[in-house]
Amino acid sequence: MWPLAVMKPKHLLPVAGRPIISYMLQALANNSIRDVYMVVGFKSDKIESALGDGSSYGLHITYLKQRRWTGTASALRVAYDSIGVETFLALYGDLWVTPSAIQAVVEKAQECSKVVGVVQVPNPSEFGLIELRGEKLVRIIEKPKSKQEEGWVNAGIYVLDQEVLEALGRTRASKRAEYELTTSLQQLLDEGKEIRGAIIAREDWMDIGRPWDLLEANERVLVNLSHRVNGTVEPGATLKGPVWVEENALIRSGTYIEGPAYIGKESKVGPNARIRPCTSLGTNVVVGTSCEVKNSIIMNGTKVPHLSYVGDSIIGENCNIAAGTITANIRFDEKVINIPVKGRLQSTRRNKLGVIMGDEVRTGINSSFMPGVRIGSGAHIGPGMVLFRDVAAGQMILAKQTLLTKRLGKR
Repeated sequence: MWPLAVMKPKHLLPVAGRPIISYMLQALANNSIRDVYMVVGFKSDKIESALGDGSSYGLHITYLKQRRWTGTASALRVAYDSIGVETFLALYGDLWVTPSAIQAVVEKAQECSKVVGVVQVPNPSEFGLIELRGEKLVRIIEKPKSKQEEGWVNAGIYVLDQEVLEALGRTRASKRAEYELTTSLQQLLDEGKEIRGAIIAREDWMDIGRPWDLLEANERVLVNLSHRVNGTVEPGATLKGPVWVEENALIRSGTYIEGPAYIGKESKVGPNARIRPCTSLGTNVVVGTSCEVKNSIIMNGTKVPHLSYVGDSIIGENCNIAAGTITANIRFDEKVINIPVKGRLQSTRRNKLGVIMGDEVRTGINSSFMPGVRIGSGAHIGPGMVLFRDVAAGQMILAKQTLLTKRLGKR
């Protein structure tokens, strides 16, 4: 998730103005689940500060610290002594899910005490592949090497029992030196234990594993947005379609907003700005005169004051986008945009993708970013720069200018 999940856990990255993990908590509450044990590690103080005791979701959250981050089975071991029931629901925290996804798994647990949520997706090699015989799991293949166009994958939503907890103690480390829950489940399958699959609809589930996944999740949430205006809309501004304007937000005259769109608290848009569909602005964001933002997420405290274009992009917190900044979001050949991840090009499966920018980045006037470029937190991009490659955190990028001076003849 670089450069977005450096200053904060990715579970707190915003989708339509709310942290990713809040959608899961709401889905649990909607399924009458009340007690939640949350295993936390990286920047756990931020998680606890954001979610509190869970009462705002109708839940009671108990936080459990994982000191060594050595896999999903290791995380579940942390919760071993706290789980006081024979069967329980277990979920990965970086999922976007609807209540229907949780319901499918919980209902299947009426038939079997070991259930794995499964979803059919394209390019399943990026996930844990599930081999089914009817409703029964036959095999779990973690990160399969063979490529398939479509297949059943592990959705990261389980109903488990004490037998699974006991199997955790027999789980060996993977090649990545991690203890995986899927390894424990495969051991039980090898011993002849029954595990059933609960089918989850693709539209009810997303794994948030890459920055561009945030854009898709944002689109999914916003298409179901209702129209609501709690802030101020000046005469002469136009809101078309479902637009959610939070408290103390200001939409100035001449602004045109096409929903679905979300405008966060204390944000200011305009005058004469354009917000296009599937855009989310966080708290205290400024999108000023003659700016256009399309299908993007702009996080808390960021300023885009004037004469800039932000398209299909994710902009972190407290950035300052100078006048004339342009984010290119489509290649000349209109092909899918690939981004290097761990030294290998990975397809984003999107032919429109702008810049992915960390927190506290500053751009100079008339700077431009080519499709899919990533900018690390705290970087400064000088005026007139055209960025074709990623920029590491804390770097300043300046153009080296050569001036040619000539003496003018007398007139």
